[in-house]
Amino acid sequence: MSPLSSPDEPAPAPPAVDEQREAVVATLAAQLGDELVESHIRPGDDLWVRVRRDGWRHAALVARDELGCTFFDFVSAIDWLPSPFGRDLDSQEDLEVHGADDKPAVEQTTGYAGGDSRFQMLARVWSPTDHYGITLKADLDDEDPRIESWVPVYSGADWHERETWEMYGITFDGHPGLRHLYLPADFEGHPLRKDFPLLARMVKPWPGLVDVELMPDEDDQADAEAETEGAS
Repeated sequence: MSPLSSPDEPAPAPPAVDEQREAVVATLAAQLGDELVESHIRPGDDLWVRVRRDGWRHAALVARDELGCTFFDFVSAIDWLPSPFGRDLDSQEDLEVHGADDKPAVEQTTGYAGGDSRFQMLARVWSPTDHYGITLKADLDDEDPRIESWVPVYSGADWHERETWEMYGITFDGHPGLRHLYLPADFEGHPLRKDFPLLARMVKPWPGLVDVELMPDEDDQADAEAETEGAS
């Protein structure tokens, strides 16, 4: 909103066509060929691009060298599997995901630019001169999740990939040294996988779901309401 605009004025509509991001996708398509699977542009806002697993490092090189995306933001992953353990207390969220007798389960979705696998890589790079970012995605093999390391392209990807390896069990081929950041060396399992059991939730209700302690002012108000009801 400009200094002279009224707060009642509607926000300007986004452009119907985003020429800058259309050009970025065209460059990626020309450089990657069939390694580019799908893209999604939100005009005036952002861009998502999904590439094949074997084109993951190539996409990083194109982004850095051809598109000027020299700022590395992050590398991580996502597990699209709905949690088989639910949220406890028969929450409606879990009924919607897993299904119930009177409600069908919802389909698994994988966000902008789609996806065909449980595990997906996600990365974000940015052009500091042209002021746009790209979120890159790649599907992984659910049984053997592995992909090329980005460390030879963006050295800052080092600990991001170590964290992703530790938390999701994804191997990065060519990484200089995958080793634990947070967990003991003999820890078994990958805590950010949806099928990793959070035993604390199974032993007792998750904190905050029951027996919520009132704040001091709320406690005083509740006492005053109780006295009023008793006097009436």
